[in-house]
Amino acid sequence: MARPAGEAAVPLVILCMDIWGVRAQLFEIAARIALQGYCAVVPNLYHRDGVKGFDFRNARGQSVSMEIASKEQQEAVRRHGAALSNAMVDADVGALLRFFENEQVSQGRAGSVGFCMGGRHAMFIAGTRPERMVATASLHGTQLVSDKRDSPHRFADRFRGEMYCGFAEHDPYVPPSIAVTLDSLLGNRPDLKYRSVTHAGARHGYAIPDRDVYDREAAEKDWTEIFAMFARALR
Repeated sequence: MARPAGEAAVPLVILCMDIWGVRAQLFEIAARIALQGYCAVVPNLYHRDGVKGFDFRNARGQSVSMEIASKEQQEAVRRHGAALSNAMVDADVGALLRFFENEQVSQGRAGSVGFCMGGRHAMFIAGTRPERMVATASLHGTQLVSDKRDSPHRFADRFRGEMYCGFAEHDPYVPPSIAVTLDSLLGNRPDLKYRSVTHAGARHGYAIPDRDVYDREAAEKDWTEIFAMFARALR
């Protein structure tokens, strides 16, 4: 958890981890959010499996993408990601919100930022907890639109407040049709301010610092949008 100094209650922002789990890069992002005046928390959603996260490095010291990881590494990461359901994440978020009832955190509107599979989870909890989660960001989110019964897009009529999606131009996990579908579903809702951006040249995972695919320009454009959204929706 990272939060501003002082005793004043501040809005809560939940970071939904990507498939790689909890690690230093996400804590650095939480610290950046805290500097903007929010309490940022990074829950370990793999706690049921007894692990925290994975961080495999290349020769330059960068965290590697899935395509670069070994077959064994890929299988380990994907196994944990596949075992984590939307319902599990929703239950963990519920427990987290109850915990923060006794902390110096505003009990009203809250926000979330999700990366990769975390983008899906952030949108899902925006649909299950619309009275609380009113500022949602999904960055290179996966399976935002699928044939599953709990696909986030099926909760479109429940979303409230504001929502932002950042997509990569080159993303084998997120075809361009996803952005088109979400724009169609969410773009003209009177009770939701929705915006999406597809970053030219960016690749899946572009928003995480210290990654081999990190795209600083694309990520900074996202954060400009996200912090403006937080200021409008959470303040």
